[in-house]
Amino acid sequence: MVQILFTTFMAKTLYLLRHAKSAWDDPTASDRERGLNRRGRRNAPQMGRALAQRIAPQPVHVSPARRAQLTLGGLQDGWPELQGLPHVTDEALYVFSAGDLVDWLRSRDDEGPLFLIGHNPAFTELVNWLCGESVLDNLPTAGFVALSLSIDAWADLQAGCGQLGERIFPRELDQ
Repeated sequence: MVQILFTTFMAKTLYLLRHAKSAWDDPTASDRERGLNRRGRRNAPQMGRALAQRIAPQPVHVSPARRAQLTLGGLQDGWPELQGLPHVTDEALYVFSAGDLVDWLRSRDDEGPLFLIGHNPAFTELVNWLCGESVLDNLPTAGFVALSLSIDAWADLQAGCGQLGERIFPRELDQ
């Protein structure tokens, strides 16, 4: 007699959206204060419309940088079901290294999935670290990736636990 054992394994899902293209027209604006340029203001709602067709609306954790906040606003314009959800602005997401993001993710309760809006190079580095290899050269502005993580809890996050799923870049939507 052959016995088949099934283990219950819960995977986590991580959604990353890099902020839309920022404006550099005001040389006096600090990095945190930069808004979006015309392309960024166009791409954010465009990405919202695309994501609305692919994933369920959910709360977003977003960097406090103005360009990230405006990206969330544009995303909601294109994906109205996001409006009214309890989005969280988190100071700890104004980071540029994957290590800082790993620490933040490991500190999450057993919630999931997580959807983040933040910055490069942290997002690109994080994707490659989670996948255990270089699967992404650069997450472009307003670019989105979904990762499936073979972990039960966010505290278990480790290099190589992820698999890159869907990726959507604004330039692909323009075609």
